[in-house]
Amino acid sequence: MTFTTRTPRVVAARRLQRRRDRDQSGRFLAEGPQAVREALAAGVVLELFGTEAALNRHGDLALEAPVVSPVDEEALAALTETVQPQGLVAVCEQVDVTLSAALAKGPRLVAVAAEIRDPGNAGTILRTADAAGAGVVIFAGDAVDPYNGKCVRASAGSLFHVDVVRTGLDVLDELRDYGLQTLATSGNGADDLDTLLDEGVLAGPTAWIFGSEAHGLPRDLLDGADRQVRVPIYGGAESLNLAAAAAVCLYASARAHR
Repeated sequence: MTFTTRTPRVVAARRLQRRRDRDQSGRFLAEGPQAVREALAAGVVLELFGTEAALNRHGDLALEAPVVSPVDEEALAALTETVQPQGLVAVCEQVDVTLSAALAKGPRLVAVAAEIRDPGNAGTILRTADAAGAGVVIFAGDAVDPYNGKCVRASAGSLFHVDVVRTGLDVLDELRDYGLQTLATSGNGADDLDTLLDEGVLAGPTAWIFGSEAHGLPRDLLDGADRQVRVPIYGGAESLNLAAAAAVCLYASARAHR
């Protein structure tokens, strides 16, 4: 039996494109074979929707899924947000952990996305943090939903590799309680990233705090952090975009830690 856009399970899954329904159900959609593979490895897939062609092409994934629901092309298009969907969409359980539970594991590198509302930037920070060896990514304050479809896609599976925390902006004290120095990024920061790296400051456990590209960091976080750090600009560019600046900072810490 092939499901259509009118099949109740497809209708229910499609509702997960709205944040309200994701929050109420504790579920979200992961689109494409790469995301599905990572979600299956993490053990969070509840149901796998796929076209006949895609399920045949990715038979290994279909065998791992607890429930497989074949859909027609129209239903697949309704469940996806990309222009050229790859035939698979999984309904997954959200993987949030509390801040204290995540920090109790002793991560040496943490990324804080403070009121970052652009899902592409947020997902890219997730992916970069994972690549740099961070154990935790914190979405603080009025930040984008990490289970937003664009954020999930931009994370390229990294959503399932790190501890994802959603909490308020008052994170600095708890980060320090677990031995992390708090470094707030700012174009006008008193400390230069290269100098901190040369002086060995980045060798310690570190939480990098990133603000939105449009508004920067909230004043309380900026003033309350241990240091305000700027990425040096050696050419004529006015600044780096958020995702690039986050990559530079996280990899500076990764290098220092190794």
